[in-house]
Amino acid sequence: MSHSLLIRFVLVLAAALGASAALAEARWIDVRSTWEHKLDSIPGDPNVPHDEIADAIGTLVPDKSSEIVLYCRSGGRADVAQQTLERLGYTNVRNAGGIDEARKERAPAS
Repeated sequence: MSHSLLIRFVLVLAAALGASAALAEARWIDVRSTWEHKLDSIPGDPNVPHDEIADAIGTLVPDKSSEIVLYCRSGGRADVAQQTLERLGYTNVRNAGGIDEARKERAPAS
């Protein structure tokens, strides 16, 4: 098996097993309003306003044991969204607070 074919196989396998806690990374979700997200956002993070999270989460994160990290402006709406997800059976949800805290937490260590 060629090296590039092996790499492709591993990537496909990792994608297929993406729901596995051992391989999965946390799914960060911005629960601020759409207009706030347009003004300032963290690249790659989906925006699902906190009052729409119940309708969108099943498609976005179908595995209820996946790690989900929520943030908003200051943590209040992320707390509401966290409670909603926990009522829906999600077991690994946490509130990172505001977007500035989310950025700091994810910044590479220097």
